[in-house]
Amino acid sequence: MKLSPPRPCRPPYWALHGHLQTVIGSLWPAPPLTLPFTRLEIPLVDGDRLVVRCFASAHPLPQPIIACLFHGLGGHDDRPYIRRTVRLLNQRGVHVWTINHRGCGIGRGFAKGTYHSGVAADLGEVFAYARQHSPQARILGIGFSLSANALLLNLGDGLRGPHPKPDAAIAVNPPVNLARCSELISMRRHRIYDKSFIRTVLRSVREREADGLIPRDKYPVHAQMTLQEFDDAFTAPASGFVDRHDYYARCSAEPHLYRIETPTVILHAEDDPLIDASDLRQARLGPGVHLQLERHGGHLGYLCREQPSYRWLDYALGHFVDELLAGGHL
Repeated sequence: MKLSPPRPCRPPYWALHGHLQTVIGSLWPAPPLTLPFTRLEIPLVDGDRLVVRCFASAHPLPQPIIACLFHGLGGHDDRPYIRRTVRLLNQRGVHVWTINHRGCGIGRGFAKGTYHSGVAADLGEVFAYARQHSPQARILGIGFSLSANALLLNLGDGLRGPHPKPDAAIAVNPPVNLARCSELISMRRHRIYDKSFIRTVLRSVREREADGLIPRDKYPVHAQMTLQEFDDAFTAPASGFVDRHDYYARCSAEPHLYRIETPTVILHAEDDPLIDASDLRQARLGPGVHLQLERHGGHLGYLCREQPSYRWLDYALGHFVDELLAGGHL
């Protein structure tokens, strides 16, 4: 699939480096989301539930579209990039569902299980529920970071696939090679990211313990460990993998990208400090994939001197939604 590219992300002078894009972009404020919503709980086959906020557009398109947004590691559905995406899609007439992964955000206490980069089946259950909820609607899946990999895994029928799929998809900064991504994060110069991730995932474990969902001290996790050590101590055993190497190998989307036929945009930045862009440049891509590699952007940063509030990602997502609509993919 070939779509028209967006205008390039031209960084301001104070965010020329991928690290600056990543850090400043994550700290740059976004207004609170004040749009009305309804709350939904999606039951999963193992008894857990995903908690979702549904934002109906005040001026929906003639052909209804539901966009399902999935956040990244340690996040929830009130992250700034989620809030901004809800606004821009609602303004385009798209209904938006913001999904909290198991136990995240307002979904705390609703899941014994955990989430990880390979939750393609959970995403499939969301898509199936959306179709049952609104049979006439077209479904757009948008995944950020960890969820972008899970979305591509879903589309490529990896990890116990096939799964129910959306009609179109956008994957932003996907870590399609989890082993290589974990090595990059573990490097000394990236320790700031490692510690940040550990703080958020450790908080999630402690919340599950406090809520009585998992036994205290069942998993030997602590604040001084690395993300690789956390994946060995918690992510892998809690999710049925032998160890982190088994988890990374089975949940990486890269080997499955060639099977993707669903119209799919993969958006990534060459200077992402956490994900090697060569994993995507050298990957065998399926006929449904449009790969958009930007020179600048970092990891979910995409600060651009030519965009309002410097937010190029908002512009790019709107551009590709328009392209998918114009091409009859939605």
